[in-house]
Amino acid sequence: MSEIQLKNISRHELEQCLKCSICTVYCPVSAVEPKYPGPKHSGPDLMRYRIKDAAFFNENLKMCLNCKRCEVACPNDVKVGDIIQEARIKYSTHTPSLRDRMLANTDFVGTMATMVAPVVNFSLGLKPAKAVLHTVMGIDKHRTFPSYSRQKFETWFKKEAEEQQKQFTRFVSYFHGCYVNYNYPQLGKDLVKIMNACNYGVHLLEKEKCCGVALIANGLSAQAKRQGTVNLKSMRRSIENRDEAIVTTSSTCTFTMRDEYKHLLELDNADVRDSLMLATRFLHTLITAGKIRLAFKKDYRKKVAYHSACHMERLGWIVYSTELMRMVPGLDLIMLESQCCGIAGTYGFKKENYERSQQIGATLFDHINEIDPDCVSTDCETCKWQIEMSTKYKVINPISLIAEALDVEETRRLNTVHEADKPHIQGDLAMP
Repeated sequence: MSEIQLKNISRHELEQCLKCSICTVYCPVSAVEPKYPGPKHSGPDLMRYRIKDAAFFNENLKMCLNCKRCEVACPNDVKVGDIIQEARIKYSTHTPSLRDRMLANTDFVGTMATMVAPVVNFSLGLKPAKAVLHTVMGIDKHRTFPSYSRQKFETWFKKEAEEQQKQFTRFVSYFHGCYVNYNYPQLGKDLVKIMNACNYGVHLLEKEKCCGVALIANGLSAQAKRQGTVNLKSMRRSIENRDEAIVTTSSTCTFTMRDEYKHLLELDNADVRDSLMLATRFLHTLITAGKIRLAFKKDYRKKVAYHSACHMERLGWIVYSTELMRMVPGLDLIMLESQCCGIAGTYGFKKENYERSQQIGATLFDHINEIDPDCVSTDCETCKWQIEMSTKYKVINPISLIAEALDVEETRRLNTVHEADKPHIQGDLAMP
């Protein structure tokens, strides 16, 4: 009898919920939205009933950001956020709208937009266009879509960088994601610059699809699963080719593929999970192991405020990005209070969520304004959009800051010198 009582009826440990409500205290939505039931009630409490009867599903669960701060706070490792997302996948009767499909299908929209990027960027910035999107599509008029690049990162890489990678003997595979490919190829170029200076070549995955986070959030989990299957197949091929890691520059993409694939999409990723990591974690690991060295410009100076994105908190990897930036002698790093920015990917673009999104992020924006940094840094591209739309400050990924401060020639020299000579070399080294 006791064995039956102790056995979980959920994959996400809902039976381990202590009912302490710490998750609700830490929930950014609960703090500003009285209509939201809160993570404990929305997740473990009601899931027991939903398993028996789908009628117990609450449509207010769409207010959940999927930020995972409830899981970070939970003292008993209950997958509260996953329970909520699983409920939305299994029990929601909401059919994805045209708006949801447009926001979710980043590969399709990005491919189309980059073909006529100047026209798209100009048109989306016009007030009449924003008014139409607000009224017809439900995309809030206060939002500005990130600009699309004229050239995809993949196109640049194949034309300008792919041939150069053949000179290296050590490699990583790079999952660049939609943001780098369609909106900001410079981040991908910065990663290639750093890895090449460290005597590592970069491969792109054989075939890459959007990680699927936007699809999951907008009720298109079946499509997300199909895309996840493609990504996992390509990652396995990279491991077979003995690339040392599959690196990323997006905390959300990384978290989705490492954890959500298994927890929400029921994709077995156990064989690739440990190889998949943020580039900052990979670089930090190599430096601490003495396998690479970085040298920085002596005249580099910048005051940077770092925002710990929600999925970085869940991964527990903030230390890799911040310690890497602290290696730069001229970079003055200030940690912002750990708070959700409020945008949660496509969530904050929807007009019904806009005010709530801004309320969630208000304290963070005030903190940034008080510090008055030269720029803000974060590992999440949608946090970047939210902060740039809500403050006057530019937001730069830690990888781009490292690339900006890097003395490329000295770094290349240090990493091509014979191993036996390395302990005797003096210079501007970034060692922990």
